[in-house]
Amino acid sequence: MAILKIARMGHPVLLQKAEVVSDPGSEEIRRLARDMIETMHDANGVGLAAPQVHVPLRLFVFRVPPERTSGDPDDQAVELRVLMNPEVEPVGSDVRLRWEGCLSIPGLRGAVARPWRVRYRGIDLEGNEVTAEVTGLHAGVVQHENDHLDGILYPMRMRDFRLFGFTEELARFATPEQRP
Repeated sequence: MAILKIARMGHPVLLQKAEVVSDPGSEEIRRLARDMIETMHDANGVGLAAPQVHVPLRLFVFRVPPERTSGDPDDQAVELRVLMNPEVEPVGSDVRLRWEGCLSIPGLRGAVARPWRVRYRGIDLEGNEVTAEVTGLHAGVVQHENDHLDGILYPMRMRDFRLFGFTEELARFATPEQRP
């Protein structure tokens, strides 16, 4: 396994639409997924999309630590999931602001309005279809990583740039309603 170099904001690979994974069971895809998992853990992230490691494929890995769930019964903790060729759709009209960071935009955080509940489906590393309807952090991570597959970075979704800044500065100076 290997730690992969993470593309940072400004690199063109982050702005293009990723290609469908044509052979989800190939050894090359398995190796990429393992390396992405190791890279995500090394960077202390909760998600990582293939374009973030310079591979324009529709694949991402993620985890939802139990201590970061919202308490909503559908905000399910996930130890680790690999999702290929995902489809994500909002469920209902509840949209909430949530603080996001990104391994491709280190040191910054911003508040993004996202649907609170989503349904997603895709293929896991074993070739099985995965489906889930989730809320909270789980829903937010899936939406954030899926955006990477379409060339969208979270600042592109922001509406209020007063809620965007360096993580350290936000922690020191933001008002309570602005704090991540």
